Amino acid sequence: MIVVLKHGVSEEKKAQLIAWLQALGLRIHISDGEFQTVLGLVGDTSTVDIDLVESLEIVDSVKRVTEPFKMCNRKFHPESMVVEVGDVKIGAGNFVMIAGPCSVESEEQIVTVAKAVKAAGASLMRGGAFKPRTSPYDFAGLKAEGLELLKIARKETGLPIVTELMNINDLPLFEDVDVIQIGARNMQNFDLLRELGKLDKPILLKRGLANTLKELLMSAEYIMASGNERVMLCERGIRTFSDYTRNTLDLSAVPMLHELTHLPIIVDPSHATGIARLVPPMALAATAGGADGLIIEVHNDPIHALCDGAQSLRPEEFAALAEKVRAIREIVK
Repeated sequence: MIVVLKHGVSEEKKAQLIAWLQALGLRIHISDGEFQTVLGLVGDTSTVDIDLVESLEIVDSVKRVTEPFKMCNRKFHPESMVVEVGDVKIGAGNFVMIAGPCSVESEEQIVTVAKAVKAAGASLMRGGAFKPRTSPYDFAGLKAEGLELLKIARKETGLPIVTELMNINDLPLFEDVDVIQIGARNMQNFDLLRELGKLDKPILLKRGLANTLKELLMSAEYIMASGNERVMLCERGIRTFSDYTRNTLDLSAVPMLHELTHLPIIVDPSHATGIARLVPPMALAATAGGADGLIIEVHNDPIHALCDGAQSLRPEEFAALAEKVRAIREIVK
């Protein structure tokens, strides 16, 4: 349920209403906009007399929220959220490019790529230290050593780190990571999501390979209901009948999610297509479609990459793409 207050309501009267609603056993999510304040009521709202609340002098309207997701619902938070990662802002018109290799392989590799993507305009650096692989025989990352190499690259470039967490037990190792990424395979690892909710750290939550938008939003709800509202959603392609690409990039998810939620939406054209030459056109389409950012795999030697070289751009290809993305952004602003 949401309660919309009239413009210019005093803080005292607002506090009195909130205290009364809390006394009914409800959690109150407060969204202060430029022209109105929205109170999101979370809990058993069957005890709330809608007619009584609506009759109050300071209340403009009362509506029930039928969707199962509450905290990440745009009805609770009409204005788009801005997630801050150091000096970088993401969402509500703030566009970000996240780039780097699928997996960290060496200090030379990650530092070289980090410097190149920063020069091209990337604001955050991605790199996998813990890698979920379909085959147990594939390279699964350098793990803790990989995290240390990412920190070296951050020191060299100033770029914040975005890297994937796979297991709750590894969470202490991620204390100095700037953005924790939750991959498609862990989107519904609810115990992990609850633990992330206890952090004060941005989370990049990727859509599962065969999950609906509602399921993605419910996973975000797990994190936010546990206390952490700094969540970004990532569309990275879903499994369909397509037999020429790794996955199918669901670009319709971007405007649809913007309608449903106030959270920033990032698009990953690398995992969506699995083919490097398809990444630029899909990245441009996502930009034109209203994405708040892109996460793109870049490798200085894709042919010899230990992971996903086929979908990785070379630094010069990323630089060329970044120029086109900036041009698209100027058009759609």
